[in-house]
Amino acid sequence: MTEMTVLDRAHAAMQAEQDAPKARLRFYETLAASELYVLLEEAAETDPQAGDESVAPRCFEVEGHAFVLVFDREDRLADFAGGPAPYAAMTGRAVAEALAQGGLGLGVNLEVAPSSILLPPEAVAWLAGVLSERPVELQARATSFRPPAGLPEPLLTGLDARLATAGGLADLAYLVAVDYDNGAAGHMLGIIDALPGAQDALARAVSDVLHFSGLEAAALDVAFFRGTDPVAARLARVGLRFDLPKPETSQARPGAAPGMDPDRPPRLR
Repeated sequence: MTEMTVLDRAHAAMQAEQDAPKARLRFYETLAASELYVLLEEAAETDPQAGDESVAPRCFEVEGHAFVLVFDREDRLADFAGGPAPYAAMTGRAVAEALAQGGLGLGVNLEVAPSSILLPPEAVAWLAGVLSERPVELQARATSFRPPAGLPEPLLTGLDARLATAGGLADLAYLVAVDYDNGAAGHMLGIIDALPGAQDALARAVSDVLHFSGLEAAALDVAFFRGTDPVAARLARVGLRFDLPKPETSQARPGAAPGMDPDRPPRLR
């Protein structure tokens, strides 16, 4: 039996609690954070002028709507296609944003996994709309840090799960209660030694956790520090620590799929 994936488990939880909005939100959050393999009609093409790639996904029509097929494992895509097939690897976020523009639906792991599901165009558009909300940048200086308190458990578990998917983007993070010089107070996630260029992706990941937590009043600031910064030591004394996984050493594969750069997903055509 194929090992259950994170997406399989999130789908099973949603099916088991069909009247629980939080379980549905958790499934959509997991889908958005997953690396997905988009089944293509043909290999990707590179635009020599723009330097980016465009892909033609294989579409299937169901009840008058066109659906693009994605899989959360390469072997599942091959099982569905009956053998090796061209694909593009993209984050669920990038897939939702691209499909919403074309009014397309999404077929996830169809016929090859327990998480097999068809998401109609309106569901894809809703997901893309949620993901389009960007963090707001604020300017304030933290004056004191305290242990976090009173945060709901779904927010903590969601944050832990999302940071577990961000391996290699930073070393670790500390969750603290914080007071600011403008009189405001709240909670802050201090991320330590983020890779250059990864700050926006990490801030959006935390923002997604808040949007999908189902908690209307949830709020969490995000700040970035070097490990040598004296503030990092202050965070370590009082904060709840999250260790991000170390990236696995990967070897380039001949003919590796396009779309592996999260900042430059291929364009659908």
